[in-house]
Amino acid sequence: MQRPGFFVEQINGERSRFDPILAGVVLLLVAAGLGILWSASWFRAEQLYGQPLRFVMRQAMWMGLGLVLMTMAALIPLDILRTLIPLLLIVTFIMSLLPFVPGVSARYMGARRWIIIFNVSFQPSELVKVVLVLYLAHMLGRRQGDFSDPLHTLLPPFLVVLVFAVVVLLQNDYSTAMFLVMTALAVFFVAAVPLRYFARGFGLILPISGILLFTREHRVRRLMAFLNPRFDPAGSGFQILAARRALESGGTWGVGVGQGVRKIGGLPEAQSDFIFAVLGEEMGLIGVLLITGLFLLFGIRGMQLARRQEDWFRSLLIYGCTMSIVLQALLNIAVVAGMVPATGIPLPFFSSGGSSLMVSLIMVGLIFNASGTVLEHPPISGRTLFSGGIRV
Repeated sequence: MQRPGFFVEQINGERSRFDPILAGVVLLLVAAGLGILWSASWFRAEQLYGQPLRFVMRQAMWMGLGLVLMTMAALIPLDILRTLIPLLLIVTFIMSLLPFVPGVSARYMGARRWIIIFNVSFQPSELVKVVLVLYLAHMLGRRQGDFSDPLHTLLPPFLVVLVFAVVVLLQNDYSTAMFLVMTALAVFFVAAVPLRYFARGFGLILPISGILLFTREHRVRRLMAFLNPRFDPAGSGFQILAARRALESGGTWGVGVGQGVRKIGGLPEAQSDFIFAVLGEEMGLIGVLLITGLFLLFGIRGMQLARRQEDWFRSLLIYGCTMSIVLQALLNIAVVAGMVPATGIPLPFFSSGGSSLMVSLIMVGLIFNASGTVLEHPPISGRTLFSGGIRV
């Protein structure tokens, strides 16, 4: 049985390498992110380093590097990029193992997720996000919806995703490991993988992820805090309650950028995981709706660009990068709003952290690259099915 699946919109002539709508949305998100980070981080930076602008200046440095890499990702020929995917996988895997090497890694809050090179920290699991999307788009795009031989078409990419997820999990980063699996499943779904394989995959993944959830005390505490934040208001529920108070105090219009008080000792990780709570306090409901709307617009535009592609690889690459950024944003916002347990997933373009910002900008560059093509054939009116639909 088939149902309508992924569509391709066809347009005439040459398309710009940098889509103006998407570029405008990204520019607004990056600018807003830097402004809110300045407000959210100055007190913490003053406390820790005696430099109120430390987090902002570091973020600006990573932003500059990210923009350079975004431009490179947008301009490199995709055929060349596809030949480099095996090398990128190997390098990324090696980098993912470095957090376990003493003298190179850094531990923070019980997790060993960072490596330090030339006194600069980097989180390899962020790089995994973009490399996995590249790999899956390459592997699944070659099949063009034909998965009649799952042993050779589905098992290899599934095992690669599983290996990276396990390595990230061993870094004590359960949230990112599960996020990698979620993103991979989204790409599998759009690639027209038959639904019966999803049923088998969920039958394997769900029990294992449930068991792993209860193997660490801090994960159980996060779950308990989500179910009842007031059970431990000074401990595991403190962040959730503080974020809720910040959002409530913002009202409709907010107290003004830079005027919030919750970030001054009352909201842990205000500059990173819970920066959206600062935004809610200072920009109010209007600001929350505006930024959430920008992320949704980013997602809609990304989907539109993906639907215009005739090439499976390009379409899956755009879709995977778009979903990775949007899913991270929605998860982070949902955590701050108390809709899901705390995850540690950063808010793209906003949360302090050069690794996340740089990788997000690289993904944007890949979206520009894959969508900036020249159609050499006459335009076809209407829409044609990109695939035969999602098969059962």
